Formats: sequence, structure tokens, C-alpha cells
Amino acid sequence: MTDYLNICMSQQEIGAVSNLGLAHIGDCVYELLVRSFIICHGKHTNRNLHFATVRYVSAPAQARAMEKLLPLLDEQEQTVYKRGRNTRVNSVPKNADIGDYHAATGLECLFGWLYLNARHERINELFAAIMENESDAT
Repeated sequence: MTDYLNICMSQQEIGAVSNLGLAHIGDCVYELLVRSFIICHGKHTNRNLHFATVRYVSAPAQARAMEKLLPLLDEQEQTVYKRGRNTRVNSVPKNADIGDYHAATGLECLFGWLYLNARHERINELFAAIMENESDAT
């Protein structure tokens, strides 16, 4: 049985995943991290949970998060981020401009790539850098 929670794909399999495929899984990974962070920092009502989550997973918020991460990325991670950022998209949500949306797609692509490579420690390092000084803001 495949352990989809702790998946580890070969480099060839990961290479076959499209940029939007990486962003698709990365969006889920990133939102799970955000939701876990919020739960650990005391948001307990449904309304608060939703608004707190949206605060971090919107395209503008993810673009700001990416600004924090860029200096921390190694060359391979930067390549994955740029690959995602430069992906052609068909639509942009009304709450985001095209630049923020591309940066957010790059962030999601990066987190998806790290997840498929089973680089959980690196995911946690990067997420911690994003959320540094945020525990008081939730």
C-alpha cells in the first residue's frame, strides 16, 4: 500500500509532474502547514479559523512569504520556484495582482516539489522562516 501522507517519488517521476501539478499539491501542503500553525496558536472558532487561514494562504500573503524565503533558497530550490513563478496561468483571482499570483504559484510549486521529494525537514525550516514573529499576530 502506498503511504500518500509520506510519499517519496523518484526524480524521474517528479520531473514528469507539471508545474501546475507541483503547485496543486504544494497549495495543499502549504495550507495544511498554515492550518496546523493556527491550531497550535489558539484559534478555536470556525470563523476565526477560516479568516486566519485566508490571511496566510491568499496570493498576496504567499507573495510576501516568498520574499522572506528567496534569500534562504539553494540553487535547486530557486530553480523550482522560478519554474513555478513563470508558469502561464489562465486566470488570476480578483484579490490578487498577476505578480503576486505568479509568486504564490512559485511558492506552491516549491512546497509541492519539497513534499514529493520527502524533504519534510526543509519544508518545516522554510515554513518556520515564513512564520517567524507571527505567533503573536494570529
